[in-house]
Amino acid sequence: MSIQSIAMRWEKVQHRGGSGGPGVRWGHTCNAIRSGKLLYVFGGYGKDQCQTNRVHVFDTVNMIWTEPVINGTPPIPRDSHSCTTVGDNLFVFGGTDGRRPLDDLHILDTSSNTWILPSVRGNAPEPREGHSAALIGKRLFIFGGCGKSENSEVYYDDLYILNTETFSWKRLIPSGTPPSKRDSHTCSSWKNKIIVIGGEDSSDYYLSDVHILDTDTLVWCKLNTTGQILPPRGGHTTVGIGKNLFVFGGFSDEQNLYDDVYMLDVENGTWMKIIAIGDGPSGRFSMAGESLDPQMRGVLVFIGGCNKNLEALDDMYFLHTGLSTVPNRDERRIEKLSLRKQLKLKCQEQRSVTPAYDKVTYGAQHGHDPTIYQPMPISSYMPSGRQNFYLNEYQTPFGKRTFQAKVTKSFPDGYTIETIIDGKPLRGVLFSNKQPSISTGADNSNRKADAKTNGNNGGNVRGDHNFGAESEEPAKHDTNDVKQEDAVQKEKEVAEVAEVAEVAEAQAEVAEARVEVAASDPKDLAAAESSMLQEVLGVSEQPTEPDINAGSDVTNNPSSSDAEIQKENVSAVVKDQNIPLH
Repeated sequence: MSIQSIAMRWEKVQHRGGSGGPGVRWGHTCNAIRSGKLLYVFGGYGKDQCQTNRVHVFDTVNMIWTEPVINGTPPIPRDSHSCTTVGDNLFVFGGTDGRRPLDDLHILDTSSNTWILPSVRGNAPEPREGHSAALIGKRLFIFGGCGKSENSEVYYDDLYILNTETFSWKRLIPSGTPPSKRDSHTCSSWKNKIIVIGGEDSSDYYLSDVHILDTDTLVWCKLNTTGQILPPRGGHTTVGIGKNLFVFGGFSDEQNLYDDVYMLDVENGTWMKIIAIGDGPSGRFSMAGESLDPQMRGVLVFIGGCNKNLEALDDMYFLHTGLSTVPNRDERRIEKLSLRKQLKLKCQEQRSVTPAYDKVTYGAQHGHDPTIYQPMPISSYMPSGRQNFYLNEYQTPFGKRTFQAKVTKSFPDGYTIETIIDGKPLRGVLFSNKQPSISTGADNSNRKADAKTNGNNGGNVRGDHNFGAESEEPAKHDTNDVKQEDAVQKEKEVAEVAEVAEVAEAQAEVAEARVEVAASDPKDLAAAESSMLQEVLGVSEQPTEPDINAGSDVTNNPSSSDAEIQKENVSAVVKDQNIPLH
């Protein structure tokens, strides 16, 4: 889906009860934690015509504001600071208390709502406000801003890095073409890149240029953009969703405030003006913005700011972009055409297009439940001896998912089968779980009957033939009974494949969840993916095999041959998928 085809829309947020929110303010920050479930608002200038150091939290699930009790020693009240999310911690740096710029670092641990004053070392930035910050891995980058030297303003174009684990500062001297000295700009991160947009320079010129720092090589470059170019501005806010950066608001002079939204595709350097439906926020600057994705898929939030009359605002808006950093479930299913997903999609398609069996024409009433109808025996309407035929879709009493397979060859131990799932041919062998009887003269097709000896020893689930221990007396059955039994046996075997696939599907669901959780920690990802492959195939180190022979005399502790049957039934489906069976 192209960006142009997505209808973005504004929504004014009406919160429900709670503390009433942070009130009017500008120069504050807002940061999403726990994947966008909570939004922390800190600092700013507003309610009492002064700076504040209060913390308010917005619950995006219940739409409620609270003002939690915060432990520890808080920072002094401030505005125009930076606040960066590092896991569950918020790193607050700099700003102004209204009289002088600041250079202190404070950390708010949101898991315990406790302020921490870390002991820092190294070459720290000069006191400043209006700077910007971005996180790459464990490194916090600080760029630009405005400070004071004696009684005059000083604009910066320097770059500092803070190790968020050791709290060590270091000044960097990158090469390339750096941005000019500025403040009131924004700084965003994407992959290993830092992107600086706009701002106001030391000559009071407003900017719309875009510079990118490669944090691996420490080289600045100016991005030559195309499309609907962003007009010059400062005091705006930039929020990113993946490679797309959304720029909202800002000013170009004292009486010209913006209420527009532009989007920059960092990958191809293209600007696009966003025309969102609905009533959006008025023109403003020094507001706070953040992404609530993935908790609120593709949603950006903007809070407060200052209007053209230099009055602080207290409204809150959502911008529904229709984009997300995390693909939805349907997209993931299409991207990962694994065995489990192919079979699941195939079964869903068949269930949606295949009508239920007609109780008069296609089914026979079940002996124990008059509401259940079984397919008619295959041998009752298929020519004897014909090997290339399709099994009827087996409808289990409990609505289990199945698939159709083509029997290409019949032999004493079972069948060779073929099927097509999503255009891919799958071939394999389906082994019998019963021993064959001696064929009768009336029917030349292969028959299978329960051996009398199996009634005493639990059955030979592999179908191995120990003829020396069996009775030599020929089985005497009515031809119709044998046909009926043959059909029931075939139906059971088709059901066995479906049941094995269901077991694999359930195991894969659990394993896939482990991989998605482990993806947040690269160290665990490989182990989780290996575990998922083992569980899909049912071959973990100490497996507990499910009973796939419902109705037979298999004991509660399956033998090794049980495991072999499961592996071979799975093999029948995955043979052409090149997945190793252990």
